Amino acid sequence: MTGPGGPTVRAQAAWPEPGDVAVPPLPGFVHSAFNPLVVAVADRCLRRAYQAAPVTDGERTAIVLVSPTGDEASAAYVRAAVAADRRPGPLFFFQSVPNSVVGHLAARWGLGGPVVCLAPTGDPQAAGFAEADLLLYDGDADAVLLILIDTAPDDGDAESAVAVLLGGGDRP
Repeated sequence: MTGPGGPTVRAQAAWPEPGDVAVPPLPGFVHSAFNPLVVAVADRCLRRAYQAAPVTDGERTAIVLVSPTGDEASAAYVRAAVAADRRPGPLFFFQSVPNSVVGHLAARWGLGGPVVCLAPTGDPQAAGFAEADLLLYDGDADAVLLILIDTAPDDGDAESAVAVLLGGGDRP
């Protein structure tokens, strides 16, 4: 734990929220909603905390991306292309690694902390909060942007994501 009561929630966001229609496209990432969804929910959360990019307060903000399934649409596209003896486009090699979109976010917002991507077999939320708590407790980061994304929900709902900006328990 990071202090009395653990981390403090500084900001949070979800996708979708009331009024959301479609996830905005993300240049350089194609065919899949995974990466644009990560950026949409993260941008929304970070704007609520910092108003605009880049973050200039000198804080080391880590990013923890948690997805039990990863970018299944891109993986399926690449599998189908290879099975049909077609060459997948070069963007798929870049975007198939979750660190790519997280690196994009870090550069866009000027975040200078560690990057962690998890695909837990258990409870994704518990795994994400445990990793965030560890990064804060060990002093590897002053804040953690935790992103939970599920592009293949079991309940048949649409793709969704949640982002939470966490800080140490001693900072408001």
